[in-house]
Amino acid sequence: MSEQTGKEEQVEENIQPDAAEQPGGDDPEPGGDDGEPRGDGHEEQPGRSTTGAGADHQVREPPGGEGVRSSTATDVPAEEAEAEAEPRGGEGVGSSTATVKVVLVPGGHVMTVAFAIGLRVQQLKLHLAAELRVPAEVLQISLDGRVVEEQQSLMELGVQPQGSTRMEMSSTDPTAHPLRPLRPPERDNVPDVITVRVQTDEGVSREVVVEIERPPQHKAFLGGYRHRLTEVEYHHAAAQTPPKRRPDRELVVFSRDSQTVHVRSRAQQCPVDVATQMAAVGCYVSCTSDRPVTAHGAYVTAEERHGARLRAVIRLQAFARRWLARQEVERLRRDRDQRLAWLQLQERRRRWEKEEQLKDRRLRRTNPQRRKDFHLLYHALETWRCEEEQRVTRCLQGADMKASLCSLMDQQTQLISGIERHRGAARDDGRERAVSRLLDKSAAPRWWRAADGRMVEMDSEHTIRARELRDLYKDISCSSVSQEQRLHVLLTLKHTVKEHECQLTRDVVGLIDREVDLMTRGVKAASLEGLRKRISTLFLQYIKTPAFNPEVAKLLKVPQNASQLKSDMFLCVACRRYLLSSDFSPTAGTGPSGRCRDCTDLDNVARCREDFSRYENILRRLRADEQRLNEEAKIPFLLQVEDLRYLVEAVWASRSALQASSDLYDLVLVRWERRTDWSPWNCILLSKEEAAAHLEVEDVHKAYEATFIRRIQHKHVLARRHFSQIPVMAEHLDPRPPPPQGDQLVSKTVTVVTGRRTSHSSAP
Repeated sequence: MSEQTGKEEQVEENIQPDAAEQPGGDDPEPGGDDGEPRGDGHEEQPGRSTTGAGADHQVREPPGGEGVRSSTATDVPAEEAEAEAEPRGGEGVGSSTATVKVVLVPGGHVMTVAFAIGLRVQQLKLHLAAELRVPAEVLQISLDGRVVEEQQSLMELGVQPQGSTRMEMSSTDPTAHPLRPLRPPERDNVPDVITVRVQTDEGVSREVVVEIERPPQHKAFLGGYRHRLTEVEYHHAAAQTPPKRRPDRELVVFSRDSQTVHVRSRAQQCPVDVATQMAAVGCYVSCTSDRPVTAHGAYVTAEERHGARLRAVIRLQAFARRWLARQEVERLRRDRDQRLAWLQLQERRRRWEKEEQLKDRRLRRTNPQRRKDFHLLYHALETWRCEEEQRVTRCLQGADMKASLCSLMDQQTQLISGIERHRGAARDDGRERAVSRLLDKSAAPRWWRAADGRMVEMDSEHTIRARELRDLYKDISCSSVSQEQRLHVLLTLKHTVKEHECQLTRDVVGLIDREVDLMTRGVKAASLEGLRKRISTLFLQYIKTPAFNPEVAKLLKVPQNASQLKSDMFLCVACRRYLLSSDFSPTAGTGPSGRCRDCTDLDNVARCREDFSRYENILRRLRADEQRLNEEAKIPFLLQVEDLRYLVEAVWASRSALQASSDLYDLVLVRWERRTDWSPWNCILLSKEEAAAHLEVEDVHKAYEATFIRRIQHKHVLARRHFSQIPVMAEHLDPRPPPPQGDQLVSKTVTVVTGRRTSHSSAP
């Protein structure tokens, strides 16, 4: 079979079952006898196909891939081969391939592709546009002189499975996007596709889509053989396999051809015997058609030309450098604007934090709810008392001073009485909220996540019992109900507690009967408030009893098992009570502090009246910063508020190390060496603005003066000496502290000899 450029057709081959169908190289011709090699003739072999004039081809089955696909070979009888070529419905027919030959108009070049008949023409356009490197919007495909729509498929155009069709493709904008092959036909590697029908001796035929590709290299024909009886052709192996690749010797080879330049000399001087137009003896040249030629403009010498080129180059360089300079200025301007915007953002953030702190302090003073809020009030009261006392002692003397101090004492007493009234109301509200949270937790259902990710909710008999008691307690505690509703709630409560017989239930039933009797006599609700309070208190005690409400046992503060109290009970040295460890303030030591929270709170209110919320804010921010820098940080979480207070007051004197700022709400503790974990011996107390600038310093020894560095290191020595006495903190100490540098202050032990005894003291 054969194909010519611009004219292709589908051909059929009949190959014997034991024949080896392999194409040759450069048109080998068959030999004469069995076993003799064939020579290099120019006759065409059977089973060869070409596209274009003089092009070498290789016939093979195309691999599976986009655009070129191998059809499924099915063994069918010869009389049913044509019936299978009929279109069939379903997905199997849509996935069958067909040979599509596209003629590029007006060049006449033919492109052949294997395309599924179920795909649309739009996808065919996209494939061809990628091959021709033109936009798919300018392509227009025609069939029999009619433009084909993009949404139509090849099946709808009448293309049969394993069939072929011929289409024309043109460009709607031939000027900007002409249709021409990217490579000449002899160098085009785009394969052609044909459908070959192979028939065997048993009358079974196979249809195979064969891809014809043009080899990129020229193969030499090395001959072949043809069987005399069966006419089977055996080609030489070198015509069917790619050329053998030379082994890489891992040695760089240099040749003279790749390193030299081919130089060709051409003579420019005219020969002596060249013909001229000059008149001579015996030669007349007419000058009637001659005309004078005058050069336009002045003559330009070589120096002037080179000077003009130099000036042009300098001008171009000036414009280029101007452009580069403007780009650099724009970059610097953007950096400046970003820096100013960041500074403004930081300033707004600091101002917002300051306003939030003032608003929070104002709210805590006007509406105190927690123990910390009352500490803030007592601290403000103590500050006011000290200022007033100093003013009185400075301005007055004698009896006037005593009268003013007595008046100051009366005012302080009134203020303390008002604070305590607020504290009592806040304590009552807190107790009610705590009771409500306890009842809600005991009545909450069980939740867990199932294997499919859904949340499963389950109610047990204990949670249902706790929910009933919670609702009944809310009804009993509600005072704004009518008399009929109150009687109904009391009757329900009476039946509930009578399920268990004990002294507590008998007391509740007796109080209920008393209230019902008083209500029937017409006693006012205000007079029954105390009785109702007693009923609510006893019923709450009933709810907190695990025998009556098993679900509340795991929520009680005091465990029901006495063996658990032995390892978790400690003695308070102030009130002489045995309390749980949760009633003591935690410390960095091995155990709780000697006094409980209530005794510590009472002592603070009666004596120093300190506000620890400032140190809690510093500790909270320190932990957040260290957690962000190092997730395995331990020392900030071992410190407690009392330890941080000692570090701020005793070591750093409650002032910033740089500008001596004393506003504790604006001070933070940050790392001294930025690349070392925070510790009391690697920290510095600064304001928030100073801390932001200090954290940008890479080397503190280059950024600060030696005197300032020695002062900071001396404070680190003091902190190391104090916290080394705590066993938990001693584990994180360096085995050997860094040696002193220069004239740094070093703590040494000095022995002082007196008349009585010998004492040791530390002197700097």
